Amino acid sequence: MRVFTSMEAHGVRPTSSVFNSLIHACLSSGNVMTAQSLFEIMESSEGYKPNSETYDAFISTFSNLGNAEAMEAWYSAKIAAGFSADLRTYESLISGFVKAGKYDSSDKLYEEMTKSGVMPNIPILENMLEGLCKRRSVGQVKEFLNSLVDVGYEISGQMAEGLVGLYVEVGTVEDMEELLVTLMNANQVSEILSRVHCGIIRKYAMLDRLDDVEYSVGLMLKQGLSFHSPDVVENVICSYFRQAAFDRLDLFLEHIRVYYELRRSTYDLLIAGYRRAGLSEKVDRVIKDMNSAGLS
Repeated sequence: MRVFTSMEAHGVRPTSSVFNSLIHACLSSGNVMTAQSLFEIMESSEGYKPNSETYDAFISTFSNLGNAEAMEAWYSAKIAAGFSADLRTYESLISGFVKAGKYDSSDKLYEEMTKSGVMPNIPILENMLEGLCKRRSVGQVKEFLNSLVDVGYEISGQMAEGLVGLYVEVGTVEDMEELLVTLMNANQVSEILSRVHCGIIRKYAMLDRLDDVEYSVGLMLKQGLSFHSPDVVENVICSYFRQAAFDRLDLFLEHIRVYYELRRSTYDLLIAGYRRAGLSEKVDRVIKDMNSAGLS
């Protein structure tokens, strides 16, 4: 505000861009009342009326706050002022609706956006997929995913995590294997394929289907991919311990050694598991391996 006062004192005429910068600064610092006062000054002026960016600043702010009611009010005001929704507007609105759990509104807006010829960006797609995953709608998720890969969109890491998380929680292994085939056929990047492979392995480990775990691990490694998280490795180790399949666990650890470096948490899990099983020799060996890895 001091900048605005100083400009007036020096006879510098303010512009919409200057007001927008001040509004952005106020909104960023949480001073909504001052931002609204500046908007009212713009409305009553002749030379620096609110423009599309002005309305988008308020829409974005209330979207981030998850205040769907205020966000919608500013969107309605933007349309009433003669401005149309652009990519930034749609991104803020869809994000805000998903945050607020108003999924029907986000679906309707996404459909409106695509029909108007505006191509969604990755943040919009991530939010739409998040909304579908929160509804636990595997069928709709599949349909949405296919619509993306059919037109050549690349799946982001956030989207892959959402898909895998949904399928691990409420889907089947067959769903995940179908997802993997879909993404492989669409030539998605290695990082994304690795996340889905790991989701399949994790699902089999939860079910203690060790034959399938070992087959899936071998398939992933043959494709030049590896575990993206120690959690998945530890899920598999826990499955071996539950089945008291200690010799098979040894073979698994030997097999992945070339592709994956064990973390401290994984060594601790192995030591605890072998101790519970009374396998002191294996405990000593793991401690020796941990020391050799510089994790003592």
